[in-house]
Amino acid sequence: MSRLVMKFGGTSVANIDRIRNVARHVKREVDAGHEVAVVVSAMSGKTNELVAWCTEASPMHDAREYDAVVASGEQVTSGLLAIVLQNMGIQARSWQGWQIPIKTSDAHASARIVDIDGSEIINRFKERKEVAVIAGFQGINPETNRITTLGRGGSDTSAVAIAAAVKADRCDIYTDVDGVYTTDPRIVPKAKRLDKIAFEDMLELASQGAKVLQVRSVELGMVHNMPIFVRSSFDKPEDIDPHANQPPGTLICSEEEIMENHVVTGIAFSKDEAQISVRQIEDKPGVAASIFGPLADANINVDMIVQNVSEDGKTTDLTFTVPAADYTRAKETITAAKATIGYARLDTATDVAKISVIGSGMRSHAGVAAQAFSALAGRNINIRAITTSEIKFSVLIDTAYTELAVRTLHTLYGLDQA
Repeated sequence: MSRLVMKFGGTSVANIDRIRNVARHVKREVDAGHEVAVVVSAMSGKTNELVAWCTEASPMHDAREYDAVVASGEQVTSGLLAIVLQNMGIQARSWQGWQIPIKTSDAHASARIVDIDGSEIINRFKERKEVAVIAGFQGINPETNRITTLGRGGSDTSAVAIAAAVKADRCDIYTDVDGVYTTDPRIVPKAKRLDKIAFEDMLELASQGAKVLQVRSVELGMVHNMPIFVRSSFDKPEDIDPHANQPPGTLICSEEEIMENHVVTGIAFSKDEAQISVRQIEDKPGVAASIFGPLADANINVDMIVQNVSEDGKTTDLTFTVPAADYTRAKETITAAKATIGYARLDTATDVAKISVIGSGMRSHAGVAAQAFSALAGRNINIRAITTSEIKFSVLIDTAYTELAVRTLHTLYGLDQA
């Protein structure tokens, strides 16, 4: 017998029929003798509807009331799933974030989990054989006693954090795909599903554009060494053997559990990028701080940074990327600080994409990035900027070449036959 946390996303609970399907997945694990906690998202599209209502009520709404409204989507789903499970003869009870409690910071709409008391849920596992059906995406700030939400995709984070709190053996993330692929199968039909992937590689994939998991959920899994299993909720519940070592899906785990590490694990891409170039700044200490300080104060994340110094060493150009959603604010922030920075010209571009090549195997293999630069040049794809880390490198290119670049690199590193 093991203890499982099962998380179901919005498309998996989109209507009552799909909630019944989720209940059959839960019943399968309960019948196999497992202790089960279920974390659910709001029904597909409901959170967007609730957000739109808040904006319609007032464009400048109170963040505390925003959280009170949008957290209700998960409350509805958790109650409905508990009702369906009870109707199937399974002992079940719904839980809101504040009832457990899931304690968070007070950053409404983007709160971070501080602590979870899983003792009552564990007691009910033992005493009542009760399934806990938990509303994801939400918690409570103990200082203000107000409901908080964790940001979009926060149900993944809720699930992994709860799995750690109740000392689960595994956290299963059920979604509308059957695992993590070497890249987006819609772009590269030859993309292969990975049986296993290391936390570090998954963290890079998630942060560089892969939409399978929220970044914070992977971080939590790595910190607590909590295995995360990504699998499809649309597989027929009765066709899955709950005692199988690994049903269809992808296990995210520590690197030590993976017998064979490929040099490159996967290719991620993001078209939600914008490039800003600050031209002809005096090359002196403090210049970078005068640019990135105001951006940090405005909570704008900067990603790729490239600096070019003039031949005479007197001036420098500084190019960086920001999320497309922050482009206008970033441009306004730099313009407002022009007197302090002292630049001659500001050049910007929004038709750019970031392609990232990720793999723990890069640590022990030289020339991996050089191969990519040569292959992209062979396709006449110009590279605007480059960043590297121990297990990843990223290139910034024109958006029009995104799919060609991804396919080229996927084939280059042998992922077509992975």
